[in-house]
Amino acid sequence: MVILSWIVFGAFVGWLAGFFMPKPRQGCLVNIALGLVGALCGGFIFQQLSGGSFRYEAHGFIASTVVAVIGAVLVLAIWNALHKR
Repeated sequence: MVILSWIVFGAFVGWLAGFFMPKPRQGCLVNIALGLVGALCGGFIFQQLSGGSFRYEAHGFIASTVVAVIGAVLVLAIWNALHKR
């Protein structure tokens, strides 16, 4: 059940990040993958900036979503830079 939750959260985060980054049309699976990678990157970045005290489970849904969207926007920016057409 936890894996399904992460997939749904990744899809949600990928969808939200798409509003902040112009991107070419890509499929649902790419959005889920980039959302999940973005959530992991965002968590890692914020954990490093906070001196190791940031944990997704310790913060609410809103704070976790903001961190994950920031990470997903960074991942989308890198993805778009690598896949320019």
